[in-house]
Amino acid sequence: MTLSTINVLIASPFVPELIDRMKRVDPRFEVTYRPDMLGTPRYQGDHFPPFQRTPEQAAEWAALLSQAEVMFDVDQPSQLNFPSRVPKLKWLQTSSSGIGELMHKMGMADSSIQVTNAAGIHAVPLAEFVLFGMLYFAKTWPRLAAEQRAHHWERCTIDTLTGKTLGIVGLGNVGREVARLAHPFGMRVLGVRRTSPDGGEGRPAGSDVDALYGPSGLTTVLRASDYLALCLPQTAETIGLLGDAELRSMKPSAVLINIARGSVVDEAPFIAALQHGRLAGAALDVAAKEPLPADSPLWDMPNVIITPHSMSTAADENERLTTLFCDNLRRYAAGEPLRNRFELARGY
Repeated sequence: MTLSTINVLIASPFVPELIDRMKRVDPRFEVTYRPDMLGTPRYQGDHFPPFQRTPEQAAEWAALLSQAEVMFDVDQPSQLNFPSRVPKLKWLQTSSSGIGELMHKMGMADSSIQVTNAAGIHAVPLAEFVLFGMLYFAKTWPRLAAEQRAHHWERCTIDTLTGKTLGIVGLGNVGREVARLAHPFGMRVLGVRRTSPDGGEGRPAGSDVDALYGPSGLTTVLRASDYLALCLPQTAETIGLLGDAELRSMKPSAVLINIARGSVVDEAPFIAALQHGRLAGAALDVAAKEPLPADSPLWDMPNVIITPHSMSTAADENERLTTLFCDNLRRYAAGEPLRNRFELARGY
């Protein structure tokens, strides 16, 4: 019996060794990879480098799209009216986890195309950034770094994480990994998640979270937290989740760490809270507008860490993505449920 061919189109850069891994999954997969039409990565894990296609290349790429049954990522020129460009596409695997806004922009609301995301791939590097942010402020690193630059030696007092309360808003793969790393430091960990009851619960068996709250318990967690980690997806419900009232409920000594999306925090009152001592500090891998505008006061605040939405991009990201994609390729070939199914209705 002749096996039918499944056309797989790779639309973001990978090294040849990883493409070979994909090709070896199943003989039915015809994997097409055209790096000459995807640009040169600027860093490891760069999935959307800038590029220009000639008219001939654009026509060739359009033909590849029209025949693809499976895709890894969507190149930026193809995102507009995407479903109409891919009449045979049945499954799209993405390299990102937070893809809700992108899926709407691509016109996927009424599409039958199955979408899977990269949930879990970025949990470890993001959780390590949260831990770094907490230690950075606990050890008063901004002051110590200034003292080092001034060649000035003066003994001082630092803080510890032991005994402090960490609030985690969003307990998906990233939030759970943050809790796992924080608990051995002797921290009390409080979690907020959409599916939890309204009142706090005792520590679930096998969990690194000491108490769980539903959305109505957010203020309780904000008031109790010495550190607050935002790990939730951007959805209609989470945009502007932390506004002026929520920020004012936090301790003046608290530090906010945002690895979610900049839109989760109302930026104007947030900046004011940092400027006027109503928050002690912030570690931000995301911003309301990206790139962060050059005139944003956040750049020059001594109590703010700014990183360029890069704390999820570990050096081994593409290896991890390839492992996930190859597992899903095997599942697809076998007719089994795919991992990391994205649901547009809930936004993640």
